[in-house]
Amino acid sequence: MTFLKSISDVHLDILKEVGNIGAGHAATALSTLLNKKIDMKVPSVRVVSFDEMMEMAGGAESVVASVFLRIEGDAPGRMFFILPIQQAEKFISQLIGDQSFTFTEQPVNDLAMSALQELGNILSGSYLSSLSDFTRLSMYPSVPALSIDMAGAVISFGLLELSQVSDFAIVIDTALNEEDAQLPESVKGHFFLLPDPDSFNIIFKALGVRVDA
Repeated sequence: MTFLKSISDVHLDILKEVGNIGAGHAATALSTLLNKKIDMKVPSVRVVSFDEMMEMAGGAESVVASVFLRIEGDAPGRMFFILPIQQAEKFISQLIGDQSFTFTEQPVNDLAMSALQELGNILSGSYLSSLSDFTRLSMYPSVPALSIDMAGAVISFGLLELSQVSDFAIVIDTALNEEDAQLPESVKGHFFLLPDPDSFNIIFKALGVRVDA
């Protein structure tokens, strides 16, 4: 039985609180970047299998925008931030001020890819900073790797090593919204947190939660 199977509601509540604090930091940073008031929420935190992770990304053959990075430090692991391609286009359009932006026009301009990388930097940095503050562990992200590809290819690449030892991931739902927008439709994505197996014990011990809670 993997450690992830033993995660309880107590663990998930703590991770949701960490996620909400991280979302607050990210919203502040994005508001500065966009010069607009951005609201960001974490509706839920769940444990999912790798198959469910693929389904949440829209299926193996759906095209997604992905930011993948490694977690370095006291509790190493991996992170994915995955946006359906239409959601990524919506975010980039807001950031670069071009409402007609689309990934179908090739080549994709450097400014658009930089915008996506900056989103990954802000989100990963905010979540890891929040988790570090809670646990007092040193955790920091590697340089994000950007990809526009089918979800199956993106996720398989990132899970190549981890799938040897675990079958589950923690997903932090993410919803970004411009507070004063006339259309209050959120940009919705999924943040997948995949600590290495030993890191789960390290993180929850630092949080003061028993691993068999």
